[in-house]
Amino acid sequence: MGAGLFELRRDAITGWWVATVVDRQFQRGRFSLAAAPADDGGACQNCTQPPGEGIRLRTLKDYAFNIVGTQEEAREIERSLTQLAMSQARSAGSWRTVVAPPGEHRPIQIVGSELLCAMLALVRKAFVDAQNVGQTEYLQVVQNWGAQAGARTNHLCLDLYDLPQIPHRVAEEIGGAARFLIREGECPYCRLVREEPKNGSRMVWEDEASVAFAPFASRSPFEIWVVPRHHAADFGTATEADIASTAEALRQVLGRLACLDGPPHNLILHTAPLRERVDATYHWHWEIHPRLREIAGLELGTGLPVNPVSPEEAVEELMRHRPDGGAQETR
Repeated sequence: MGAGLFELRRDAITGWWVATVVDRQFQRGRFSLAAAPADDGGACQNCTQPPGEGIRLRTLKDYAFNIVGTQEEAREIERSLTQLAMSQARSAGSWRTVVAPPGEHRPIQIVGSELLCAMLALVRKAFVDAQNVGQTEYLQVVQNWGAQAGARTNHLCLDLYDLPQIPHRVAEEIGGAARFLIREGECPYCRLVREEPKNGSRMVWEDEASVAFAPFASRSPFEIWVVPRHHAADFGTATEADIASTAEALRQVLGRLACLDGPPHNLILHTAPLRERVDATYHWHWEIHPRLREIAGLELGTGLPVNPVSPEEAVEELMRHRPDGGAQETR
């Protein structure tokens, strides 16, 4: 029997399915896409705001989220705004960004580990501060690199979105991890960092503190996770060793992805909510999603992600290249 077009793979944590294309030979040209510069109007505000020479925390918008809920609730709020101040309209959260020193427009894989460690340490502090304040539910950290990935700046930065609710994706992971723990007796991410190096076919990088690999049910081509070996739910508790290892893992993985002409990507941190204790059941980790294709009708119609290259093939391609994007012998 011939192979089917799609191989349906199930994420062991969330239970979500992914359709992986397995009957096509890998063609590098289909996945080579350089990150386009963002249109910043010719002036980088992150170079000047806030004033200073080092790494800075910039507030872009206080009360960035106005909770309107359902259509009916939105109408009620709209009617109320004729009588109430905007601050009374359930506005919450903020949008801030950790910005690298002025003039730093290089990608993560090019900057030194010291700079990236300092930025990650400031992110860690933001979690501690947000937990102490206790006003919101979740702090989402992202990097959008390249215009195709939604970047509005060419400056090296990590955006912080202080959200009034726990994102659906994170809630699915937390719930799935708890069910996995009950069923299997261990954290699913701890199992991954133990089993993926043994398997080897999806491994990209590892050291004593972290493991970087393509997940079995990768939702996008060349998706990579960076997961600490030590179990911890909250990035706010990350040790100096965790920070140093994460920084090096991100530099190594993005350096290998540079072989695809330095693609646009979204870098995402998933960690524990600010006001919920999930210490035993969750495990913080970073996800790298290169933006190499458009979403098509099957995905929009079904919610089923379609990955046009298997994670095993993706890793095989990445491991043919040095972390700086140059070629090396196949392992």
